[in-house]
Amino acid sequence: NDRLASYLDKVRALEEANGDLEVKIRDWYQKQGPGPAHDYSHYFKTIEELREKILGATIENSKIVLQIDNARLAADDFRTKFETEQAMRMSVEADINGLRRVLDELTLAKSDLEIQIESLKEELAYLKKNHEEEISVLRGQVGGQVSVEVDSAPGIDLAKILGDMRSQYEVMAEKNRKDAEAWFISRTEELNREVAGNTEQLQISKSEVTDLRRTLQGLEIELQSQLSMKAALESTLAETEARFGVQLAQIQTLISTLEAQLSEVRADTERQNQEYQQLMDVKSRLEQEIATYRSLLEGQDA
Repeated sequence: NDRLASYLDKVRALEEANGDLEVKIRDWYQKQGPGPAHDYSHYFKTIEELREKILGATIENSKIVLQIDNARLAADDFRTKFETEQAMRMSVEADINGLRRVLDELTLAKSDLEIQIESLKEELAYLKKNHEEEISVLRGQVGGQVSVEVDSAPGIDLAKILGDMRSQYEVMAEKNRKDAEAWFISRTEELNREVAGNTEQLQISKSEVTDLRRTLQGLEIELQSQLSMKAALESTLAETEARFGVQLAQIQTLISTLEAQLSEVRADTERQNQEYQQLMDVKSRLEQEIATYRSLLEGQDA
């Protein structure tokens, strides 16, 4: 009976302890157990919005990079055109300098021809003067002979001979004069044609140089505008990269914070699950002891 009474006391104490433990477990589970799950849906929405912003910023950044590449290609194209136009300009200037030398040579040739023409004119005048002197000498000689021969006998017709000689000299002088004038006129016309052609070519070259200079100025202005646009695009790209870098850093910080909170929640949940399992193990052991004491009591009653 004493043993049974002690067992009954122990059973009652264990039942009371079990009831208290169940109450404590229930209260602890209600108070500290895994409550309702946190609602992270608004964070997911924010994350999706940030992802869309990042994607849009990436697309905008790609567009800006594409514009910069296009501007760089356009600048290279303009640089190539500028170098080509500059080379053409240098070649045209070299041609103009060559034409100037040719013009100077033609001027010198024209001066030489004028000097030759003057010398020919002087020579022609000298020949005329010699011809007239010879004619006067022949006239004097013929006059003396006529005076002598008139007294003696009829002589030769010297007037006719002198006339024929004069006509021959005049024909020769006229022929020489005409040949010199024809040569001078042909040479002058040829020089005039060359000078006119060179002048026309020079005018064409000057107009081409003027057009090339105007084109070069336009290309330089367009190149400066492209360079300024490129610099503006690069500054805009740098500002955009900096702004989106800051936003991305903020997003990364927010994501890291959320991940840390999720890790803490998971750790708390695992710890609470472990404590709950420990309490359930204690409860199950107490229930087994209570069942053992009941079986003993039932055996004693039997």
